[in-house]
This record gives sequence, C-alpha cells and structure tokens, in this order.
Amino acid sequence: MTDAPADPRRDGLFRAPPLAEQERMVEAMLFASPTPLTLAEMEARMPHGCDAAEALQLLRRRYEGRGVQVTRVGEAWAIRTAADLGFLMARETVETRKLSRAAIETLAIIAYHQPVTRAEIEEIRGVSVSRGTVDQLIELDWVRFGRRKMTPGRPVTYVVTQGFLDHFGLESARDLPGLKELREAGLLDSRPPEGAEPPEPRDGDTGDMFEDDAEAWPAGDDGED
Repeated sequence: MTDAPADPRRDGLFRAPPLAEQERMVEAMLFASPTPLTLAEMEARMPHGCDAAEALQLLRRRYEGRGVQVTRVGEAWAIRTAADLGFLMARETVETRKLSRAAIETLAIIAYHQPVTRAEIEEIRGVSVSRGTVDQLIELDWVRFGRRKMTPGRPVTYVVTQGFLDHFGLESARDLPGLKELREAGLLDSRPPEGAEPPEPRDGDTGDMFEDDAEAWPAGDDGED
C-alpha cells in the first residue's frame, strides 16, 4: 500500500519568504486593490507560511509620518492619503447653474424696480414668489436686502448688488436697457398681445417699467433737489 503524497506546504518543504518580502507583498496588494482588503484575503494570496498580520504592522510603522498611511477600514485595510494632507487632493470646479424662468423674471423686476418688496414682485409677476427663488439670487450675490419701506409692517426690500453690475458689465443700474433698446434688439414685441389692456401705472409710476423711479434711483450731485 502506497502512502498518499505529502503536502509540501504542511511538511514545511517550502519556507515562507522573509518578513521584509512579506511586507512588500502586503504593500503591493493594498496599493493595487480598488477596495480595502482583510487580513484573510491578503494571506490567501500570499505563499504558505506568511503572516499577513505581522507584515501589515511592519508596513504601518514604515508609513508613519508619510504622505500616505495604512488605514483600517472596518475589518479591512487600505492605503489612504494622510488626513492632514487631504486639502491637496481637493479640486475646485466651476459649476454652471441655469436660472429658472421664475428666477430670471424676479431678477429683472428687482433690477428695474428696486428697491422692491416681495409683495410688489408678486404683483408685477402675477404669481407668488417662492422663498427659494429669492434665496438663489442672494446666494449668487446678485440680490441683497435693501432698506425697509416706510409702510405698514415695514417690509424689507430687495436691490441688485455690485456683483450683478459687474457680471453684466454695468456701471450702475441706470445703464440697464430700456424698452426702446430691448425692442430694437428683438427681445420685446413692440405690439401688445391681442386682447391685452394697457397696464395701469402704480402710484408715482409713469407706466414705463424701465423709467427711473425717484425712490429706486437716488439722484446724483447734479440732480434736482
């Protein structure tokens, strides 16, 4: 009766690589793996007799104080950027954000009627203005809070910012295009919609939404008192 062939690994016919070589193996696996590896997973890939845990501890000590470190992730391990150097990996990107139609209309009303209250914006648009719409314009630094109106309730007003003027290449809000310029540019239909009635001007308004308002546009040094 012949004996079964002996397992060379069990009999120790093949010695485990030196610990320094085992450390290199662990380092290579952690570096190349897209996901953290457990000790069992690493040891299963290493030659028989290797001690992944001991090799890992040696590798951790070697990486102390370096730009990358051997970090524990749950029950697994991974090579990660040192926490204090994370800012070097950050990348600034320019995010293109498209304004909604409601935001564009609200911005136009504020620009041409400032200082204007939320109620006045809603009156001009004919629909309610959500808080998110105004907040978006404030976040973009195109609109800011103006002075409170001397009316019951002292409502806050909204005005455009210097950032708005800079973005659109304007020296002041007085440089905004008027009805004539918008019509010549083809941005407005010179004919009123069929069946539409001419709007009634508000108190102190001339009926032209692009005409200067004494409250909205303070007179300069050469203005009349």
